[in-house]
Amino acid sequence: MVTFLPSRAGRLADVPSFDRAIGGAESNVACALAAAGHTARWVSRVGADGFGDHLTEAIGAYGVDTSAVQRDPTRPTGIYFRTASDRSTDAHEVAYYRTGSAASAMSKATADMAAIHSGRILHLSGITAALSPDCRSLLTALTAPAPHRPLISFDVNYRAGLWPTPSQAGATLLELARGADLVFVGEDEAEEAWGITGGPTAIRAALPEPRVLVVKAGSQGATAFEAALPTQPHPPTDARGRVGGCPPAAAGVSTRSPFQATDSTPDRGRIPPGAHPTPLQNERERTTERHPHTPRQSDGTTAHHPTDTITFVPALQVDVVAPVGAGDAFAAGFLSATLRGLPPRTRLRHGHLMAAATLTDPGDLGAPPTRDHADRLAALDDDAWGTLRLGPGWTHPADRAQEEVPTP
Repeated sequence: MVTFLPSRAGRLADVPSFDRAIGGAESNVACALAAAGHTARWVSRVGADGFGDHLTEAIGAYGVDTSAVQRDPTRPTGIYFRTASDRSTDAHEVAYYRTGSAASAMSKATADMAAIHSGRILHLSGITAALSPDCRSLLTALTAPAPHRPLISFDVNYRAGLWPTPSQAGATLLELARGADLVFVGEDEAEEAWGITGGPTAIRAALPEPRVLVVKAGSQGATAFEAALPTQPHPPTDARGRVGGCPPAAAGVSTRSPFQATDSTPDRGRIPPGAHPTPLQNERERTTERHPHTPRQSDGTTAHHPTDTITFVPALQVDVVAPVGAGDAFAAGFLSATLRGLPPRTRLRHGHLMAAATLTDPGDLGAPPTRDHADRLAALDDDAWGTLRLGPGWTHPADRAQEEVPTP
């Protein structure tokens, strides 16, 4: 959809003008992945109008394949306006104009299923499910068990204002998450949509089905739960590693199974939120939670009930310009590292780095760091990672000298 960004802070009623930009969870992920060097396809539906022209052209300019985007001659392209404040504050306002939009008409009958299933990863969002009953039915079908389906990535992305009722939202999002292979959810979303409190382990207890669950805790960091490898991992469906989605995004270059990596250098950062160390353990000595009857593995990590390995990586210190779009960027960074076969700790760090690129940019999309740059930062030792501070322009070569600012 098209996003209108405020020219200054304040209530929507007080903002005199807005700048047009591209937005939407799935297209944000597609653009970030393409900008990071992956092959990405966006499958969606836009109006046969000027805003639809702008979206396809602007998203295509990132290197995203938009050939499967359908043009609807009778329905408009969705748009929304937002304020500059953080979504989590009472001051944040969003005005959606998506009812009856072209994207809301997506269904199993109209979607290009061949394009959707053409890649290694299919990335979906709970926002799409909120648009209409047809969209919900489509996502239900895409997350249902099926032979040779791509790896399904699902970002809960709970937006209360888009759903008819909270109960419908909670039930639908839980069903979709349980059908996915990889799920992203914030602790705040889990509480608001499902009433789950108690931190990452409580969310994992409610969502044992996904192979990988990533629980985000905002500025604290993120925790990844990863179950043991299945005997038959999802095979790649395209030799080039293309990923498709509805209206999702996805991308890929690795020919390995995305979950075949092992963490040879376990994170030794801070304790995951909700974890309770013994008196002999401090936050420099562990990164995974220890549960009763949970076996210790040969590499020193722990497993959860008993097949989960749990990895927590603290978020970076960032001079935030605008927070909107950071969750999509985090998903893109994590997916990028997953497609490259990198271990959980490194995937989480790439997620944080991609999120930092968006947090330090006023729009929903920030210019990502180059792969070499991101790899170098992701490989920092724990002390350097903990003191790294990123500000506006840190992804631009001319400004990299200012990227690492030790903090007290």
